[in-house]
Amino acid sequence: MNKKRQRRMNYLMNIILCLVALVSLTVCIFLLLKNYQLNFETTEALAQVEQIKEDTKDYIYTQSDVNSFVEEAVLNAQTTEARKLLDDIKSRMESGDSTAAVLRELYPEDVVVYADSKYNFFPITDEYKRNNYVLDNFVLDEASSRITYTDDVGEVHSKTGIDVSKHQGKIDWEKVAADGIDFAFIRVGFRGSSEGKLVEDEYFIDNIEGALENHIEVGVYFYTQAVTTEEAKEEAQFLLDLLEPYDITYPVVLDLEEVNGKSRTDDMTQEDFTDAAIEFLDTVEKAGYRPMIYGNLKTFFIMLDMSRIEKYDKWFAYYQTPVYFPYEFTIWQYSSTGKVDGIKGDVDLNVSMKEY
Repeated sequence: MNKKRQRRMNYLMNIILCLVALVSLTVCIFLLLKNYQLNFETTEALAQVEQIKEDTKDYIYTQSDVNSFVEEAVLNAQTTEARKLLDDIKSRMESGDSTAAVLRELYPEDVVVYADSKYNFFPITDEYKRNNYVLDNFVLDEASSRITYTDDVGEVHSKTGIDVSKHQGKIDWEKVAADGIDFAFIRVGFRGSSEGKLVEDEYFIDNIEGALENHIEVGVYFYTQAVTTEEAKEEAQFLLDLLEPYDITYPVVLDLEEVNGKSRTDDMTQEDFTDAAIEFLDTVEKAGYRPMIYGNLKTFFIMLDMSRIEKYDKWFAYYQTPVYFPYEFTIWQYSSTGKVDGIKGDVDLNVSMKEY
């Protein structure tokens, strides 16, 4: 009986040991398979990492690289903009824009003046009073070629005028008045550019009397060639003597312009011109008239010292639109080819933004 039970126990133990061995073998096989899978996945991951490194090696930059790329991009942008600018300048020049017009747009912080065969640049400064005109409010009437200054609702705040001398010949002032002319500047006389002789304009009396008789407001001007303050005072007194019989409301004007060709004023400096101008203007003012200076860009920026003449009213000659003068002025001469009934040929046209 005991032997039989012993055999059963031995048999059972063998079965248990076989089962344990089988389980151990299964676990070993599982671990081997798992290890293989991990090795495979690791190898694949490493391969992917290497591929990523290979693919991105051209896109990993140092700060120095970045700085270089930024500089290159800026240079390319500047080159592109420069090319666009040059193309724009070329197009404008081909379409007829003057060199001065192009430069004035390129340098809005300067006043660009072409004089003496070169371009001069004058920085716009707050040292002088600026005009407050709205350029779009200068309105050109296409039919009459006349300019008025309006407010934002179209109401006119200006007067239309002309300036005349012997060059206009005999004038029918009744027709001039009927054609809408509010004021006229009449030349009293001039000083010769070579000998320096004082000359009365041969149509002065006819013009001033004709204008006044037709209720046109009148101012007068004198074309100067004074080279000293003494001559400037002489010019002013010459004008005042001729003006004495008449009652005028518009200013007495010093006409200062560049002379084409050789002139007695060729050697004058800016200080000389300014000294002479002030002498004339102050003499006029002491006589009870309102003094004014007439001129163009060269007059105000090259011939005269703006800092010394700021207090005087300015009559500015400029034959393009929009008007190009940043500082205060009260009258703009905008055309030398105007047409007015009663005057044969061309006449200067002016717009006054100030009531005199």
